[in-house]
Amino acid sequence: MKKIGLIVNPIAGMGGSVGLKGTDGNVYKKAMKMGAIPVIPIRVNQLLSNIKNKKDILFFVAPEKMGENYVKTRVFKYEVIGNIGEDTSAEDTKRIAKLMIEREIDLLVFCGGDGTARDIFDAIGLEKPVVAIPSGVKMFSSVFALNPIAAAEIIDKFLKEPLETLDQEILDINEESFRKGVLDSRLYGYLKVPKVQNLIQPGKDSSKVGITSEENKFEIAQHIIKDMENDTLYLLGPGTTVRAISDQLKISKTLLGIDAIYNNELVGRDLNERGILELLNKFKKAEIILTPIGGQGFILGRGNKQFTPKILKIIGKKNIRIIATEEKMKGLKCLRVDTGDIEIDNNFKGFIKVIIGYKQELVMEIKA
Repeated sequence: MKKIGLIVNPIAGMGGSVGLKGTDGNVYKKAMKMGAIPVIPIRVNQLLSNIKNKKDILFFVAPEKMGENYVKTRVFKYEVIGNIGEDTSAEDTKRIAKLMIEREIDLLVFCGGDGTARDIFDAIGLEKPVVAIPSGVKMFSSVFALNPIAAAEIIDKFLKEPLETLDQEILDINEESFRKGVLDSRLYGYLKVPKVQNLIQPGKDSSKVGITSEENKFEIAQHIIKDMENDTLYLLGPGTTVRAISDQLKISKTLLGIDAIYNNELVGRDLNERGILELLNKFKKAEIILTPIGGQGFILGRGNKQFTPKILKIIGKKNIRIIATEEKMKGLKCLRVDTGDIEIDNNFKGFIKVIIGYKQELVMEIKA
């Protein structure tokens, strides 16, 4: 029987649907006032439901909403470690992680985003391997499993046999800059992650700036603009490739937010879920334009969680366009989605055309 620690950040990901781009500090309180719904219960329950070798685990869990609440109604054997107050914090995560190390756990599983990964690193460094369930807003670090189901598969592999580990990067993202449309990141540290093929996400690649890349983005934008139809709402996702469209239309777009164009005019800027739904009620025909995250291939579920499952059900896969430079696509074997809704993710599986230049397309597979 393996000793596995479980720590859940109960507020992770709450800023996504309301467009706050993170929950560091007290931002989650603002998210709650804006009507954000916790995403953590779905993610943790997906993980626990998909672990096959349940009898081979003794969980050491953080109290109540930081872990205990999720295992106490299941068949797992568990012990509660530490204590917490009504409001949880990064210090709770760090303190409990250290206590778990003292109890000689074999593996630490945590649920959160880049900020939670930094807290785990501060507490345990490279002492024990970790499995990270992606549940934040951004998750650009390369320590995370592709999704909760992939995390469960990693745990099952760990239970069966010793796994080689890799030291994977944790990025420190400045959320204040991120909210202003600036991606200010630096290497924060490393966590030890089980080496399993195709179950861990790569780190985010930086956009390559140069004449070739910029010309490619210009060509892609020309293709999209030529195909734009009147009386259609276009929801533009984050990224420099998408922003090239608004630049050519002489429209100011947020680099890291969701903006809306209708008949070549800006009708929504830095939208959250509520704002997008209001526009979808007003304009009956709509399309989403997205670009994958470089190095990762995610088109949904990383950095654009304003596109919630509710919105994606309305839009449908057929009304989503993917654009990417040739350089970005050369580094990707497939595209990925991790919306938090398994049914939606499965609906997106299959092949899709990616616009890579003027009248140039590439067929790429989407995997969940």
